Amino acid sequence: MRIVRSLLAMGYRMTSKHTINLIALGHCAAILTIAIWGTTFISTKVLLTCMSPITILVCRFALGFIALTLVRPKRLTHLPIKQELILAAAGATGVFGYYLLENIALTYTMASNVGVIAAVAPFFVALLACVLLKAEQPHARYFFGFVVAMVGICLISFNGQAFSFNPLGDALAFVAAFVWAVYSILIKQISTWGYDVILTTRRIFFYGLVIMLPCAIPLGFEFDPSLLIQPLVVGNLLFLGLGASALCFVTWNFAVTTIGAVKTSAYIYMSPVITVLTAAIVLAEPVTLISCVGVILTLSGLIISENVRASRKSIRNTSMST
Repeated sequence: MRIVRSLLAMGYRMTSKHTINLIALGHCAAILTIAIWGTTFISTKVLLTCMSPITILVCRFALGFIALTLVRPKRLTHLPIKQELILAAAGATGVFGYYLLENIALTYTMASNVGVIAAVAPFFVALLACVLLKAEQPHARYFFGFVVAMVGICLISFNGQAFSFNPLGDALAFVAAFVWAVYSILIKQISTWGYDVILTTRRIFFYGLVIMLPCAIPLGFEFDPSLLIQPLVVGNLLFLGLGASALCFVTWNFAVTTIGAVKTSAYIYMSPVITVLTAAIVLAEPVTLISCVGVILTLSGLIISENVRASRKSIRNTSMST
């Protein structure tokens, strides 16, 4: 977490003369986030052998909340009701809603389907930005990059396998992608308030847990304390809680603050690429020619999308926020 605090300190000390450096820092934060999120499937796969999805969800965000509290004990106080409601909405969407919908979708449809549909989130972010964020109006090249990346992601995910359509599971995956898009837009709104990103992320975790806990037992929450003596379980829980939750949500929110929701969300295209590389290295899964072509197309789509010229207004907003 020292790295996060250093990055944030560097970012918030910059003036308008250093806008380019701040934007570069935001891109690095987004890349770091996706690099870690792209490997979480391994930890989740291990933990699912002894825990239910809701148990994993509660544990990872509880650990994340504790970690952020230790890193930054200071509290956000005397916030207007409207801001508290927006933070609660961010917790309901980004912490609880997205992951719950995705986990339920996985019980009805193939993981490859969910992986492809989840990558639609940047498209939803762009649509919402067109309506809600005047400073972030994506260019036509952004949508062209989306098409190129989606072709690549389909090649990676299906890799020669037949597409199996499940109406309920695939619909839930689409809803999950939209929910994540809503979360990204909310984070952009929260970033305009000027609060410490660690404190706002911790408050978002708090609301996510508050909403999550009443639903936990009906959804199958059951924690066995004896699991805590198993190094493999503890290690993977710590990775999901401290790395994929505490660290990554702070860096993702920081990226949205600095480079915007639209450009940050485009990095979601990288997730299947990271997954393929991790599976090849850790699980010794073969990398096929189709996967290689998919990786090239996915990265090409990302480059096309990220080369969209930022509007002057967006740059001015970034400078003012620093």
